[in-house]
Amino acid sequence: QVHLVESGGGLVQAGGSLRLSCVASGGTFSRYAMGWFRQAPGREREFVAGITGSGGSTYYAVSVKGRLTISRDNVKNTVYLQMNSLKVEDTAVYYCAANDRGALVYFRPSDYWGQGTTVTVSS
Repeated sequence: QVHLVESGGGLVQAGGSLRLSCVASGGTFSRYAMGWFRQAPGREREFVAGITGSGGSTYYAVSVKGRLTISRDNVKNTVYLQMNSLKVEDTAVYYCAANDRGALVYFRPSDYWGQGTTVTVSS
């Protein structure tokens, strides 16, 4: 059983930066592909970024590519999402997720999910 806890959300002005963190416990962290997802008010949850267990490969949604960067530290059991050049439309609750299938994009509801951290970008 893997437990995920996100942090780092907050209020930031458009054009600013934030770094989200997600700490994992209860499993061998490097075995799990990790992902970040987000859900804006009134919208479906959407994929943001994914990273393999080793950190050697990443994948991004088109809407965030070049602005958001996913990384991981397998010693600290932590995955990060560096968010630069933030836009109002990045406002959402951000969730991290883990799976042991190596999937970078297609995470299942039955995979491991955190409780979310809220990012609000003001104009």
